[in-house]
Amino acid sequence: MSEKLEVAGFKAGAVRAGIRGKDRLDVALIFSEAPAAAAGVFTTSKVKAAPVLLDMEYLQKGKAQAIIVNSGIANACTGETGMTLARETSALVGRQLGIPDNLVMVASTGVIGQQLELSIFENCMNALVASLHNDGFGDVSRAMMTTDTLPKTARREVEISGKKVTLLGLAKGAGMIMPNMATMLSFIVSDAMVSSAVLQSILQKSVDQSFNAITVDGDTSTNDTVLLLANGKAGNPEITSVNSEEAELFHRSLDDLCLDLALQIVKDGEGATKCITVHVKGAPGVREADQAARTVANSSLVKTAFFGEDANWGRIIAALGRAGIEFDPYRVDISFDDTMMVRDGLGLGIEQEKKATLVLKKPEFSVTIDLKNGEAKAKVYTCDLSVEYIRINADYRS
Repeated sequence: MSEKLEVAGFKAGAVRAGIRGKDRLDVALIFSEAPAAAAGVFTTSKVKAAPVLLDMEYLQKGKAQAIIVNSGIANACTGETGMTLARETSALVGRQLGIPDNLVMVASTGVIGQQLELSIFENCMNALVASLHNDGFGDVSRAMMTTDTLPKTARREVEISGKKVTLLGLAKGAGMIMPNMATMLSFIVSDAMVSSAVLQSILQKSVDQSFNAITVDGDTSTNDTVLLLANGKAGNPEITSVNSEEAELFHRSLDDLCLDLALQIVKDGEGATKCITVHVKGAPGVREADQAARTVANSSLVKTAFFGEDANWGRIIAALGRAGIEFDPYRVDISFDDTMMVRDGLGLGIEQEKKATLVLKKPEFSVTIDLKNGEAKAKVYTCDLSVEYIRINADYRS
């Protein structure tokens, strides 16, 4: 984290509130000096945590000024008590900062089913607000962590209408990672001047190509949240059209930043030793390409073969067979990086398998599958499945 984690008009900080133990940051706050245009993308699970429901309600006005986040307890499956706690938390922060409570977004991550106490936030609120400073985002990224082994941050700069615009993103996530989206939180702040409608449109597209294109273990969470706040401090003319050149410049930077953060999550997947891009092409449609890529990327047998560095292409074509798409197995090509293993559904022999095994020893590689049944393509980013993943999740609550 050597890059400068600052954005004009934003402050951030974190404290040890005792949820994760006395020596661990676990409650954090992000604050914009002025109300910001805001957008959000949330879990598609039917089981949504209280903070997700509250943020979805508050974001209907397209404005936000603060985000409070805690780790350790997810405030999910907590009924009306959990919803009340989320509202009281936003109101508490609002009073402390002197802003309306509906401009305070709330996020939580951790164990499902446990209740949070408002006293946790009441007891740390003075210290939390006092911790706010321009370069406090590093502390926020650490306070968000659960089974993550390292904080995840990214920063981009782009010139728009002659003004330097900065985007800064934080993310957490390592397990229960399967779009749409994952047990992940991501907060992105920018000093750009962008309308909330344009922000929402751009954010959804960026998320689809990044956070919604990763999988660690095929499980979807209750708390998935991506929030984007833009406070206009850069001084560029407001971007009001999603089809403008200025919107495209901002969009490209956001795409790049989101993909950076998403790949950091994959690389930090619980017990992961490899980061793999599954690229399906030659599909009859984008939906079919995406479905095929996800089926392969989520296959436990495929992922354990990657961990064992076993070039077992049979597991890949077997996974394709249950993907629910139309294709001719005797037209399929499969390559590991530039090493073709399968042509027209048939293996190319032991020498190619040896070359492919060398590819699998790398920490990052790609699997390309050509269905030869159309022009559509899709990418999904995944990791291997190791013994360590089982150990982490077998005793997650202890």
